[in-house]
Amino acid sequence: MKLIFGILMISQLAVVFSSNAQSPLTAPDSLLIIQEGIASYYGTRFHNRMTANGEIYDMWEFTAAHKHLPFGTLLKVTNKKNGYQAIVRVNDRLPKSSRRIIDLSKGVAEHLDMVNDGIVPVSLELLSHHAIDWVRNQYREVPRDIRLRSYFHGIAYQKDQEIIKKPLR
Repeated sequence: MKLIFGILMISQLAVVFSSNAQSPLTAPDSLLIIQEGIASYYGTRFHNRMTANGEIYDMWEFTAAHKHLPFGTLLKVTNKKNGYQAIVRVNDRLPKSSRRIIDLSKGVAEHLDMVNDGIVPVSLELLSHHAIDWVRNQYREVPRDIRLRSYFHGIAYQKDQEIIKKPLR
């Protein structure tokens, strides 16, 4: 009876550990996703013109235009149609009235395989929790269309405070 029980327990553990479901702690870090929406690209018409931050636009560099993210912000852009990703640097502005969340350089558009489509659904991620804090500190009031969440720092801080408050014996 113990042998059968042992075999059943081991088989249950094998099923649990071989499952495709991921723990939120081991899954890709969705806290870094700050925005989702539609991206487009711009190319030859703006090539060698000045961008909003004063640089000369090169359509082959991995750069992007965003409505309000600080210049120099690095973003991971994921094409949600095919999963292709690229890291871009914000150096230009979109019009405030734009329905798109980001305009990418032609080089990025080719890398993400979106040139034929023109516009694609994308997600924008910051590269670290420190980047989230840095971007948040650039605003007096965080715009409503982006999510800047960093739960880990608060949790770690609370835990440290609880440890300090406990009396030593």
